[in-house]
Amino acid sequence: MELDDLDRKATTAFEGYVVRKDLVRTFSRQFPVPTYVVEFLLGRYCATTDETEIQEGIEIVQRQLSSRTVKAGEEELFKARARESGAVKIIDIVTARLDAKTDSYVASLPSLRLNDVRITPEMVKENERMLTGGFYAEVTLGYDASIAQEKGGRAFGLDALRAIQLSKREVLDVLAKGRAEFSTAQWRDLLLRSVGFEPAGLSERAKDALFLRMVPFVERNYNLVELGPRGTGKSHLFQQVSPYAHLISGGKATVARMFVHNGNGQRGLVCQYDVVCFDEVSGVSFDQKDGVNIMKGYMESGEFSRGKESIRADGSIVLVGNFEVDVAHQQRVGHLFGPLPPEMRNDTAFMDRIHAFLPGWEVPKLNPTLFTDHFGLVSDFLSECFTRLREESRVSALQGRVFWGGALSGRDLNAVNKTVSGLLKLMHPDAKAQVSDTDLEWAVRLALEVRRRVKEQQKRIGAAEFRNTHFSYTMGTEGVEKFVSTPELQSQGGIGDEPLECGQIWTLSPGGDDEHPGLYRLEVTEGPGSGVRVLNNPVPPAFRASIRYAEQNLYARAGQLVGDRDPRAHEFSVQLRAFDSAKSGAKMGVAALIALAGALLKKSVRGGLVVVGEVTLGGTIEPVHNAVALAEQAVEKGAKSLLLPVACRRQLFDLSDDMATKLDIEFYQDGRDALLKALAG
Repeated sequence: MELDDLDRKATTAFEGYVVRKDLVRTFSRQFPVPTYVVEFLLGRYCATTDETEIQEGIEIVQRQLSSRTVKAGEEELFKARARESGAVKIIDIVTARLDAKTDSYVASLPSLRLNDVRITPEMVKENERMLTGGFYAEVTLGYDASIAQEKGGRAFGLDALRAIQLSKREVLDVLAKGRAEFSTAQWRDLLLRSVGFEPAGLSERAKDALFLRMVPFVERNYNLVELGPRGTGKSHLFQQVSPYAHLISGGKATVARMFVHNGNGQRGLVCQYDVVCFDEVSGVSFDQKDGVNIMKGYMESGEFSRGKESIRADGSIVLVGNFEVDVAHQQRVGHLFGPLPPEMRNDTAFMDRIHAFLPGWEVPKLNPTLFTDHFGLVSDFLSECFTRLREESRVSALQGRVFWGGALSGRDLNAVNKTVSGLLKLMHPDAKAQVSDTDLEWAVRLALEVRRRVKEQQKRIGAAEFRNTHFSYTMGTEGVEKFVSTPELQSQGGIGDEPLECGQIWTLSPGGDDEHPGLYRLEVTEGPGSGVRVLNNPVPPAFRASIRYAEQNLYARAGQLVGDRDPRAHEFSVQLRAFDSAKSGAKMGVAALIALAGALLKKSVRGGLVVVGEVTLGGTIEPVHNAVALAEQAVEKGAKSLLLPVACRRQLFDLSDDMATKLDIEFYQDGRDALLKALAG
């Protein structure tokens, strides 16, 4: 393998904490253990670029894995070795339970099919996770022949145990110090290599999706849903990379196992692990009717009750599953939460507790080219850093720098803050590091998108309280309000319901002189200078007249329209875009006036809005004679609301009931009234 610049930088900045990921794949195919177990050993013996040392380390790892992992059919051989030698070392999942008959703990080693191994209470107390799902460890299994002679005696016992995970206190300091050596782009690539992916073969959207998969590891009580096609590695991170994650594959999720056992008070998975992931979520069901309600309560507050006692935990909940059809079809036949179990599928209260809906369809299907052969951080080091980062928050990075739009509810804000905090922790593990505006905006846009996707599904189900999904933000006090959409909902060629950028507006020309009504989009930008410049060449004469009327009205009524801003001190550039056969741009003065004022105010018009009307030099609104035809065209083009002169009101009695129910029609009296009704928020 040829070392690249990132490899050289990684091996220098994280000496002793990196490993070649192609070596990991070699071993993980040979032995029945997860990736992080292999990396634990490789990190111990092969964390170097020296080829000789790597080969020596590989031989040691090969020997240890060969002699300590139990393949199918070798169970009796290892038991015999323990008997002959008195003890044998193996690598296995260790689980434990309390045997009430003997008032003692017994351990299970699944690879040897042993369910009654002696274990000391002290060992169980130090490693409580073995009482829930268990964990991988290097164990010394002893054999006592004298106990074997006793009736019901347990000959096998755990003499020693070493959990396969790093537990150095200073891991975050090492990570923060190393991170300082990398640019943001380099660090993103190194993180992706660390979880096994080669960034060169991934789009920016795919990279974002993979980063979102990591957020539950660094953020407490984070609830994530990922649904998408099969074969994209949705469960890989939760099964192979971190010992702090637990994967539940289908079947029943018992309340006792998830939360607390009422019989013995034993804490469940959410108390023992950082992340609990439900794989193939469509097949998951709860053993109790109120199982989903307990889950909802926990996802909301991080607490659940056992009798009178309230128990707090910080395990994140991840639900992953597959679409049987493509995204577009899924949206046509229902909503994106369709693959969830029936008790969750249409429950808007459950959905509201989901912090992020990760677009699984953005991740390509796994193939050999997507796996990296380069150096990445050792999994146990990375997972230990992740678990330490959970104790921190990065929400303070938003204060005074980002301002949220009015469409976000309290739960939306909580969800977005959590996602932003998690993404910033991944990008900047040092809490004191300065976060650039670029990095912050990236995290903000991604967080708004994945939360908005949740709200869109709630709206689709029909809940009235979720109607306003136009999520927006402003960077700094002087910034422009920007709206964030979900790509799968964007309309192609139609008006759609997304707010346009400030200075842009949809408008319908009423036509005339043998020209049919036509849809246009006006795009206005402002800068230093003076006057209005139309960029179209040639400029349609009718449109030139409308622009001139709008410009003069803006100057004459500046105080009413834009407050203390002086429009004469700004130059406006205007572009007219036609979307059908009409080209004249006739009688669009009101829309032009709104676009000019919006560009100056740095405010967007409402999403899905189309404006009709002409303003005269004197400021009066010209009558429109074909309001019904314009309303029908607005519906055809995908508009959600239509803004008309008030004089059109009587004409619309002739509008069909079907059309009237599809369009929200509003009226305005003058230019100022039209502007106020058109602007978002």
